[in-house]
Amino acid sequence: MTTLNHHRTGTGAPLVLVHGVGSRWQVWEPIIDTLAEQFDVIAVDLPGFAGSAPLEHTTVDTLTDALADFVAAQGIERPHLAGNSMGGLISLNLGARGLARSVTAYSPIGFWDKAGRIWCQQSLGRSRGLIGPLESILPNVLGTAVGRTIFLSLIYGKPWAVDTQIAIDTAYGAWNAPGFVDALASFDTARLHEIGALADIPVTIAWGNRDILLTYLTQSRRAKAALPNARHVTLHGSGHTPFYDDPAACARVLLDTAGATP
Repeated sequence: MTTLNHHRTGTGAPLVLVHGVGSRWQVWEPIIDTLAEQFDVIAVDLPGFAGSAPLEHTTVDTLTDALADFVAAQGIERPHLAGNSMGGLISLNLGARGLARSVTAYSPIGFWDKAGRIWCQQSLGRSRGLIGPLESILPNVLGTAVGRTIFLSLIYGKPWAVDTQIAIDTAYGAWNAPGFVDALASFDTARLHEIGALADIPVTIAWGNRDILLTYLTQSRRAKAALPNARHVTLHGSGHTPFYDDPAACARVLLDTAGATP
């Protein structure tokens, strides 16, 4: 049985929240209370990230299988799924298997060309690589608006406005994640395997127009072509991980998607 560290709150239909590479369940905190007013919210740490033990072999596909096993072990049948970045593709692939009532994906990976994938992998890898040499002074650097802007612009659309402790936790979350390197390397083959049951459920792809990690103009367009029956939403002023940039809009997108389920 797959055991994952998770945070659970609220009542209603089950809603599973899935973070991206190097992240943790807390990335959803800006919208969890709003979602918990209508849903039984389960925000997970994927294997090898934050509080969950790593897998023997970590890839996007093995993480997807591990999440499916966890949901089944919890006795949750066809939850609503929402994911960011790597978690967005994981959610879409589980939805394609018929394991979701709805799927909301914020800037999901997998809709890149080769150059876009390499940019994503190298940018994240190099950013994480800077944390170790700067570890002793990083809290001071991230304590300034300029420092947060330099280090976190790949992730947030408004990094200067992010709380200092959130910025520190974001950086060290990636640095301390044993699953980071292998998961990032597996982006080479990460893709939406099939449309499958996604054709039969509400699906929303939301993209921040300030996303420079998975570039908004090109990759959101590819997502529209690959999933023409989905709803495609632009989060104006938001970056790759938009929940701190515009929590109200992020929550509204998810609630609208889940609310469209019969």
